[in-house]
Order: sequence, then structure tokens, then C-alpha cells
Amino acid sequence: MTTDAQGLHCLVTGASGYVGGRLVPELLRAGHRVRCLARSPGKLRDHPWARQAEAVQGDVTDAESVAAAMRGIDVAYYLVHALTSGSGFEETDRRAARVFADQARIAGVRRIVYLGGLTPQDVPEEQLSPHLRSRAEVGRIFLDSPVPATVLRAAVVIGSGSASFEMLRYLTERLPVMVTPSWVHTLTQPIAVRDVLHYLVGSATMPPDVDRAFDIGGPDVLTYREMMRRYAEVAGLRRRFIVPVPVLTPRLSSHWVGLVTPVPASLARPLTESLRHEVVCREHDIARYVPEGPGRPLPFDEALSLALRKVRDAQVSTRWSSASVPGAPSDPLPTDPDWAGGSLYQDERERPVDASREALWRVVEGIGGENGWYSSPLAWAVRGWLDRFVGGVGLRRGRRDTQHLRVGDSLDFWRVEEIEPGRLLRLRAEMRLPGLAWLEMYTETDEQGRTRYRQRALFHPRGLLGHAYWWSVAPFHAVVFGGMARNIARAAAGEVGTGRGSRAGRIRGGRSAGRTGQRHTEPRHRTRSDT
Repeated sequence: MTTDAQGLHCLVTGASGYVGGRLVPELLRAGHRVRCLARSPGKLRDHPWARQAEAVQGDVTDAESVAAAMRGIDVAYYLVHALTSGSGFEETDRRAARVFADQARIAGVRRIVYLGGLTPQDVPEEQLSPHLRSRAEVGRIFLDSPVPATVLRAAVVIGSGSASFEMLRYLTERLPVMVTPSWVHTLTQPIAVRDVLHYLVGSATMPPDVDRAFDIGGPDVLTYREMMRRYAEVAGLRRRFIVPVPVLTPRLSSHWVGLVTPVPASLARPLTESLRHEVVCREHDIARYVPEGPGRPLPFDEALSLALRKVRDAQVSTRWSSASVPGAPSDPLPTDPDWAGGSLYQDERERPVDASREALWRVVEGIGGENGWYSSPLAWAVRGWLDRFVGGVGLRRGRRDTQHLRVGDSLDFWRVEEIEPGRLLRLRAEMRLPGLAWLEMYTETDEQGRTRYRQRALFHPRGLLGHAYWWSVAPFHAVVFGGMARNIARAAAGEVGTGRGSRAGRIRGGRSAGRTGQRHTEPRHRTRSDT
């Protein structure tokens, strides 16, 4: 074990998520060593702090991998939950917390630090939302264990890219007149994400006899209605008119939020359910153990201003969508030499590009979000709305950064699975599908030294429905994938711009996309059945 003078050895779970991805660099700056436990450590490799932290593979429900990750650890941070992994998420959270607490005890860990949810006063636990009820139970499991624990309980977290901030931002910006659920009158105590991080880091060095929960919040207690109005003022928007109605249940509210904001209904529901009850801090004892300094915690308006500045300057380090969608497939990419998963459909396109590989790569890496997908916008929009309709993430998650991608980034309804800078971008589909899907984009040089663009869409069907899905959409591939390859090549060659509302946007979906004299390799729709 290390000593305090040398810095502590910290284990961080959830490092690919919104808070965890920001906590790691803060711990490093505080002089601590950091080990990250992740199901897919490769997703952490492109973070700016990746070379300074250790990453190990494992899952919090697997005792063996947790035990290995706990070796030599002083402080263990638990920042994961099974929020929308299905109807049994409470049992999954319960089992994972017990595994984590047991292995921390066996490994001699000094402290567990957990970030949970602020619960309302005088409300029986059975009346809480499943989300809040589960987070409260996880906190109790850690407090009941022999390992000293710090359980931080927060309500709405305000920071660039947080789900709560994005929900507030889009509702206010897009709806100058709002018919809202009655929970807009419920009091809550928001907190800036930088204050959450400050308390998390400070919790590592609490005295050994501290074993308790702390309520953490900012200095302002507001209704959601007041939060929307103050957001409008800080953002320089006209006054918003808000008309609350009592008929919107949490379920209907979540679909309403999912319709207006990029936050899908599956994530919006626990957020809106948590707003049904008043959640205000009952104490501020954390200040006795974690010095706050001048201006801490940040007032609500200042937290909004900082978050907006980060968004406008494209300096959002992590987003609510940083963590993988619960239940998203994690199967390996089917490759030609060793794929043993049955049928595999492919659509392949190649095109010569009258530009350098560097210029082509800039277009490839800038795809999605505001730049769109270089083919029929209507087709992509319809696919996004259909995904939303069946409870998926839809097409509106956008990008974390307008120019650069890293492994693990969400990109509309894809996730970046692999990047080889200047050569390959591989995306894994996170829309609802009857199978697994990937999209690969390559920049290459042929034998004559000319630049070529190669594109491959892969689909591994699940059951008869999966096969039917592929053949039902195959007739549209020439428009969607063919147009995409043509327009990416043309954008790289400088024939069209790539800005929003530019000629590129018109060509992507218009007839001009189909009128090009460039020759291309015909697509191959293949089915492999390896055993």
C-alpha cells in the first residue's frame, strides 16, 4: 500500500462514462496513481490521460476480475450502474455492489467512494423511482461493509455534456412556449460537475473513521421551471413561457423529453422520475472534510455559463453518451479469416479520390453530427426517428468534438470502435437492429500512388427477422451507401464544402449526388456461412 505522502493508488470504475472520464485526470493532478477497470479497456486509449493511467479488463459483476483490479489499491471509486439494462437492473446493481464491497474488504482497500443520487425526505423507499431506490440501496451496501465508505448523494449535475444539462438546454432552446409536466414545480438542488469532481477527489483522503453519506449540492434551490428560465437568461434567449399540465406521467414525460432533446427516452425516464419528489440537501457536512475555497460550490448561473462556454468552444471532454448504451452488443467484429458466427452480409464500395489521403481523412473523421452522412438526409432522418420510436438512441447524439474522434465516442447512432489515424474509421451500430452492424471507412493509396476511398457496411443478422431486415433495406443501399461514397470523395476533392447549409448539404440528398462521371467498384452483397 502507498502512503498519503506518496499519493494514493486509486481504482476507478466507469472511466469511460461522463463523471469517471473526468475524475481520472483530476486524481492524477492531485498526485494519485490511477487504475481503471473497464469491460473494454481499448475504449480508454485515446483519452488525453490514457498513458498516465493503468487500464485493466473486467466487470464489476465478476468477482475474479474485480479481485485482480483491487490488488494494491488504497481507494476504490464506484461510478457504474445498470440503469437501463432491463427489468432486472436493480438486482444487477445489488449483485455488483456486493461483489465490489467484498473484494475491497479482501484486498484491504482503505476506502470506497460512491456517487449516488439525492433522495427526498419523508418519502418511503418503495415510493421512490426504481433508479433512486437502486442507487440508495447500493449506497447502503457500501456503508454496511467493513470498508470505510464515502457515499456522495447529488441531484441534478450541471456540466457540459451531462444528461441533465443537455435535457435542460434543448428543452429551453427549442421550445419558446412549453406545455410541461407538473414536476417543473418540484424543488431540486443542482450542482456543478466541477464541484462533484472536487468532492470525489477530496473523499480519497478522508480520515479512516469517516464512514457515512453526504448530501452535495450547489448554493441554489430551484424548481425546474426556474432552471429553464435562468438558462434562457444566461444563454441570451427570449423569455420562455411554461404551461405545466398534470396529465404527463413519468413515462409520457420521458417520451416528450426524448422527442425534443438528444437524450433518449430510456435515459430521460429515470431523470424525470427523479424530479417527481423534492430533492434538497439536508446537510452540508462535506465541507468539514473537503475544503471548498472561495466561490465553492458554484452558483447555478455560473455553472451554466461555464458549461455553455465549453459547448461553444468545442471543449467537451466527456458527454452523457460517453458510456456505451446498456445492452449494446460487444461481440468481436466478424473478420474474413476467423468469423464463425454464421451469415454475414456486406456492402462494399470503392472510389478514386482526386485529393490527398490527408484531405480524404479529414472528411472521414469529420463525418456525422453537423456535417451529416453525405447521402440522403431524409433516409438518415427517417432511420433515426424509427430508432427513437422503438426506444433507441436515434440520430441526434451528434459528436463530442466537431473535428476529431476517439475510440469510444458516440457518433449519432453509432459508436467509434476503432480508429487508425489516416487509414481506418470503424463504427459499431447502436440503433435497434435485429442483428449486429458495422460501418468501415478506409483511406488508401493504390499501386499508382492515387488516393482511394473504400467503404464497407457489415451486418450479422439475428434470426429470420435479421435476414428479412437486410433484404428489405438492400434496395436502398445504392442511394444511401453509394451516395455516401460519391459525396465523401467529392468533398475531399474540394468540389463541395462540408459546412452546415452548404452546397455539400444539398448535394448529399439531392439528385446531383447521382450525376458523377467517376467510376466505382460495384457493391458486393455477400453472405458467408462459416462453421
